[in-house]
Amino acid sequence: MVMNIGGAINKKRLIQRIFYSILALISLIVIVFVLGIIVYLIVKGGSSLTWEFLTQKPSGGMKEGGISTVIIGTLYLVLGTLVFSLPIGILSAVYLHEYARKNRLTRIIRLSIVNMAGVPSVVFGLFGLGFFVIFLNLGRSVIAGSLTLALLILPTIITTTEEALKSVPDTYRHASLALGASRWQTIVKIVLPQAMPGIITGAVLGVGRAAGETAPILFTAAAFFQPNLPKSVFSQVMALPYHLYVLVTQLADAPDDKKWGTALMLLLIVLFFASIATAIRTRARLRRKN
Repeated sequence: MVMNIGGAINKKRLIQRIFYSILALISLIVIVFVLGIIVYLIVKGGSSLTWEFLTQKPSGGMKEGGISTVIIGTLYLVLGTLVFSLPIGILSAVYLHEYARKNRLTRIIRLSIVNMAGVPSVVFGLFGLGFFVIFLNLGRSVIAGSLTLALLILPTIITTTEEALKSVPDTYRHASLALGASRWQTIVKIVLPQAMPGIITGAVLGVGRAAGETAPILFTAAAFFQPNLPKSVFSQVMALPYHLYVLVTQLADAPDDKKWGTALMLLLIVLFFASIATAIRTRARLRRKN
């Protein structure tokens, strides 16, 4: 009997080790694949990232000059996306977690948010074209592109914010209410500050995704060639994802170093946002442990 129990335990441990080994192998393959892409882009486009390339405007039909206005245009869209998505996303998550009752309606809302996160970005682009550009008559502009990208990352912000709110112990809420604070005061002064690292992490990850999307801005904001910065939020703008798409698909005779340099710059921006999110999350975990 004892031998049977010992054999069952050893068998279970063996299965766990095999399972963990498979997971480790899959993770290693993914890491090697991602590092391979990064190294390949650095080798191909690293020499192109000169000061002139980063600070000069595109010229000669995008075959000459640099990508300064393209980078700034991308940052315009990212900033606009944050302005529209953060307030709506945070307030929605606060309502769902702090106020909404657990009933069929809230389950439907959460299911819709999850499904919305899986919608292809080109669908958001077509919606932005039909609603923001045509119906609201905003035209292809920075504001139309920002609104479309805000819808794209809204599920990410709502989900991560709600998870951050769940991580705040209920004892904090009960203590605040016991001291005479209202529910809203408790949320604003106690819950949200404690959940802020998770909220910022979700926002940064969402912005990183928005910065690398082509389809939404293709229909709503991107200009084929506009070397100068937009004069207002109702003007079109050049952005790195669409600029790279144009260089590769429509300007076959454009120098290869510009294509690889643009691709590398786009990757660096996305990795920058991902690194910030990782740093914030790691710092928050260390604070909680201490």
